[in-house]
Amino acid sequence: MGECMNETRGKPVVIKLGGSALPHREAVIRDLREALDAGFRPILVHGGGPVISAWLTRIGKVAKFVDGLRVTDEETLEVATMALAGKINKELVAILQLSGTPAFGMAGADGGCVRAKRMTTPDLGFVGEVVAVDPRPLNALMDAGYVPVIAPIALGEHGLLNINADTVAGDIAHATGAEILIFLTDVPGVKDATGTVRTSLSRIECAALRASGVISGGMIPKVDACLRALDGGARAAIADGSDADAIGVHLRSQATSGTVFVH
Repeated sequence: MGECMNETRGKPVVIKLGGSALPHREAVIRDLREALDAGFRPILVHGGGPVISAWLTRIGKVAKFVDGLRVTDEETLEVATMALAGKINKELVAILQLSGTPAFGMAGADGGCVRAKRMTTPDLGFVGEVVAVDPRPLNALMDAGYVPVIAPIALGEHGLLNINADTVAGDIAHATGAEILIFLTDVPGVKDATGTVRTSLSRIECAALRASGVISGGMIPKVDACLRALDGGARAAIADGSDADAIGVHLRSQATSGTVFVH
């Protein structure tokens, strides 16, 4: 990936693979291998909303959302845990391992890495907001040469809680002192009121677009996570997961795709 990356070698890079971008995971896996070879310490956080919704449909349950966040009753939590910490997580680990990339799959609850409390405003059921991220399990895995692959199921006060994966990625980036946070999704970036993809956005511009309703739904937690990562000193971007070099261009600080967040 080039000598221009040397200043960030050895620092964590958090990549969030959205559920809608899962069909492009093979390209993401290739980029992760290159990042690892270049000396980065990648952490892969994944979602799986479409898979959860598909399984809910199969059991005759309708998915409900508020401000882009899934409403999670007890039955939905069971489906989410099985889909995220089971099926999706282990499939990603298998693809990484078979491609020669050492990977270790885990839920946020494992090792008490991601702790949460139930969200009350709004009340979404068994949905949590992150209270703390303990980076020690992640650092131990990265020190041993593994890519941590994290499902957004956290440890709550009384059991498991479903956490928005975008939020988890931002909090993990902040806790690990990540150099870069990249969201890979099914859109080319954040659009303004004219429908134009913005190559960069400041905090003030984000606030204006959100107030006008342009930034809405599932984009809200992504943007909030990027701004939180920015506060922690990371570079943050939202990019199209179908772009074969979506990760590489941001690792090289050559943001030719997606939206980069700036102060």
